[in-house]
Amino acid sequence: MKFQHIKELIELIDKKDITSVDIEKEGFKVSIKKEAMALTEPSVYVERTIDTPHIEAKRPNNTKEDIKEEKQEKQEEDNAYIIKSPIVGTFYSAPSPDVSNYVKVGDKVKKGDTLCIIEAMKLMNEIEAEVSGEIIEILVQNEAVVEYGQPLFKIKE
Repeated sequence: MKFQHIKELIELIDKKDITSVDIEKEGFKVSIKKEAMALTEPSVYVERTIDTPHIEAKRPNNTKEDIKEEKQEKQEEDNAYIIKSPIVGTFYSAPSPDVSNYVKVGDKVKKGDTLCIIEAMKLMNEIEAEVSGEIIEILVQNEAVVEYGQPLFKIKE
């Protein structure tokens, strides 16, 4: 099976509601699976990962104070600017393992400040702040694989 055929198969499976495919032909085996993004080393199989939404259980007996706090948190979250990944690659929060992270929650950043690096095809791409503000949440763990358009940071302007 040619690499181009495998690539086309991955793209087709990505667009459909198929979760796994195993093909064996002439002593060659390909196994493709879509599953929740894992923070482990890649396996020898060809794999395609997708994000699954996080569902949080709500308490049925909320007090007025709890409801007020939840609304305030939601409003702050809605006002946050989301920095998204412009490419597919590996997220690095620091320029090297022995150096501190570019940013942490609570840091004030200016437009153009480097927030992280995304490695794609052995190229290190610096991701810069698109707005000035305060980092209120970092949505990706160090060395995680990120997809195009995946949210990375929340910044309160």
